[in-house]
Amino acid sequence: MSIKILIYAAGACTLIAGILHLSLASNFIGFNLPVGIFLVAGIGQIFWTLPIVRIWGKIWNYVGIGGTIILIIIWTITRYPNIPITGRGLPVNSIGVTIEVLQIAFIILCALMIARDRRTKVVHTKQLH
Repeated sequence: MSIKILIYAAGACTLIAGILHLSLASNFIGFNLPVGIFLVAGIGQIFWTLPIVRIWGKIWNYVGIGGTIILIIIWTITRYPNIPITGRGLPVNSIGVTIEVLQIAFIILCALMIARDRRTKVVHTKQLH
C-alpha cells in the first residue's frame, strides 16, 4: 500500500470523526455540559488532520494514537451501566459506532505509517553499510 494512501486515509478518518464529534456536541451541548468533551474532541481531531497529511513527523502520529485511544476508552467507559460519572450508561448509537470505527482505523493507519517509516530507515541504513 502506498504511503500516500495511508496518509490521506488516516487524515480522512480523523477529519470525519472530528466532524461527527462536532455534530454530536452541537445537538446536546445545551442539555448536558459533559458533552462538551465531544466539542473539544471534534476540534482536536479536525486539527489533527493537518499534522497527519502534512507529515509533521512520527511524534505527531504517536500523540494522535494516544489521544485517540483515550477517546475510545472514554466512550467505552461511558457505555457501562451504573457508572459513577453519569449514574447510567449512555446509549450506543450509529454515529457513536461510526466514530469508534473511524478512530480505530486511524490508529491502525498511523501504526502502519510508523512501521513503514521504521522499516524504510532500517533498509536505508543497511544499504549505507
